Amino acid sequence: QVQLVESGGGLVQPGGSLRLSCAGSGRISHIYTMAWYRQAPGKQREVVATITSGETIIYADSVKGRFTISRDNAKNTAYLQMNSLKPEDTAVYYCNADIGRIGGGRLVYWGQGTQVTVSS
Repeated sequence: QVQLVESGGGLVQPGGSLRLSCAGSGRISHIYTMAWYRQAPGKQREVVATITSGETIIYADSVKGRFTISRDNAKNTAYLQMNSLKPEDTAVYYCNADIGRIGGGRLVYWGQGTQVTVSS
């Protein structure tokens, strides 16, 4: 069994910072692309940032220059450093990963989500 667990969400004032983590566990042989998505109330889920196993990175225009995605392959973990946070960044943030499993098979997994609230 494979699972992704996010952590690091919370309440922060505008202009503040948070760091999200996404840890994969279970029968993982390789993690391909990892990504962060977010979903605000009443809106569709949108991609925030992606990072391939070769560390090619793409950001949504709305977070360029403020957010940084990274990964630690030895720990099967991805991170999202969020700086200069704005109220419009308020959302549930989800981790997503394309994972090859020990014993065969490859699936896309989602974490349970972590709430980020930016408010004064």
